[in-house]
Amino acid sequence: MEWLSAENLVAVATAILGIVASAVMVWYERRVPRRKRIGYRVQLDTPIGDDGRSRHTNRRVGWFSTETGMNHASMVLLRIENDGSQSITRDDYESPGIHGLTVEFGRRTVLGVAVTQPSETSHVLGNFTERLGFGYRGSTLSIPRVPLNRGAYYKLLVLLSGGQVGDDIQVSGDLKDGDVHRNRSATPDEKAPLFSRAARLITITLTLCVVGLAVIVVAQDDSPPPIGCESGTLTLTGSTAFAPVLREVAEKYERDCADDDTRVDVDPRGSTSGIRELAAAGEKAEHGSPPLVALSDGPKPGGMPELRENRVAVSVFALVVHEDVGLRDLSTADVRRLYRGEIANWSELGGPDLPVHLVSRDANSGTRQVFQRRVLGRGEIANSSVDCVHKDDPAAPVLRCELGSTEQVLATVAELPGAIGYSELNLAARAKGLLRLDLDGHPASVDAIEHGTSSYPYREIEYAYTYGQPPADSLASSFLTYLTRGNGQDVIRTHGHLPCWTPEGMELCARAAP
Repeated sequence: MEWLSAENLVAVATAILGIVASAVMVWYERRVPRRKRIGYRVQLDTPIGDDGRSRHTNRRVGWFSTETGMNHASMVLLRIENDGSQSITRDDYESPGIHGLTVEFGRRTVLGVAVTQPSETSHVLGNFTERLGFGYRGSTLSIPRVPLNRGAYYKLLVLLSGGQVGDDIQVSGDLKDGDVHRNRSATPDEKAPLFSRAARLITITLTLCVVGLAVIVVAQDDSPPPIGCESGTLTLTGSTAFAPVLREVAEKYERDCADDDTRVDVDPRGSTSGIRELAAAGEKAEHGSPPLVALSDGPKPGGMPELRENRVAVSVFALVVHEDVGLRDLSTADVRRLYRGEIANWSELGGPDLPVHLVSRDANSGTRQVFQRRVLGRGEIANSSVDCVHKDDPAAPVLRCELGSTEQVLATVAELPGAIGYSELNLAARAKGLLRLDLDGHPASVDAIEHGTSSYPYREIEYAYTYGQPPADSLASSFLTYLTRGNGQDVIRTHGHLPCWTPEGMELCARAAP
């Protein structure tokens, strides 16, 4: 992904906006509230007269309708509060005169004032005396120098005459290291907002950025591109069981890279043969790692420290029998007896009266080595047939033949009644005329192994070997990355293997014994 892509720009802008907004809020919380502050709110401004000049209508009775001057009267409820983070004392007021604050009601005249306060701040009332500056004249109300703890407040209910409801009301005064300011106050009939204007603006902006980023990510092609396409020629050799995966991944790599100078050839010859070919090519190479990768069903033989391993996938294998055998499950003990030549006819295991034919892979096969290591615990008996039909050694207890590829094994088992062989699971599942065998009641299942619900033994890690470490900009390095962490993972999965770079596959590949 390029740095100047749309999603990167939106993501960076969102991050910067979030950081700036957070920094501003931290500054505001730490700096502004630390000043001494007195705020005031006009919580009520309503007419109680009815002279026809007001848009408000009401009905009056008693004192409100009989007292002189009430036709032009209105009431204002004013809240004075300490909304800073520090307490305010009498000495903090610096206004001229003995009073602390001044309230101007514009064209309205003050007729009377009542002071109220919460019960926990009843001491505040002692400050509202004429001697301390409490009083009014005309449209001006003088408020004493009232000490206020942090968060404390008092309210003034003011009776006014003349002017109009809604005329501007101003509270002023000088405060040491602080200020007097107006706070917004909801009227009795107004629904208070859930968020402040600044909070709404920040929330809307961040939401738009996140939605924009999501739209870009969803709209773009989410298929991972090939990782570091390189030109040149690369040969893949080794496992015939893993060959179908390699062929499809090679085609996708060449197609995705769209480079006429890129060529990936697949030439499977068996795991052991491929590793030997890689070791020989590496010894002959004049400079570094040759353009050759060997795939092996299981780890390399000992004594080849120069070969570097890459764990690719968990491969599952299966025993298969001709469909006329009819058996679906064998114990590991019975399989070992079969391959030691101790059972010559399927009737001895509850099957039909058919002679046993062991169809095996040659000594270069990784599938055979996995079978011997994971299931038999030993090597197979000697070969006794060339064509898998006629026994060339009359003294051999059972007929056993060897073939050069997985496809040949499957085709022969499907044609020969009484035959048994082994194969990579996905190829075995697609073959016709065969039955797959469970081992000790456990089916050959990638899903069951992936989810930890099966102890099926015939499985192994698929390794990709290079001679030393190929350069980062080489075709071998690029293709291996594509195979193990790029689009190759999807191909591995569709062919019935579990990629080592998935969370479950990573755990299985990491703990697998060599």
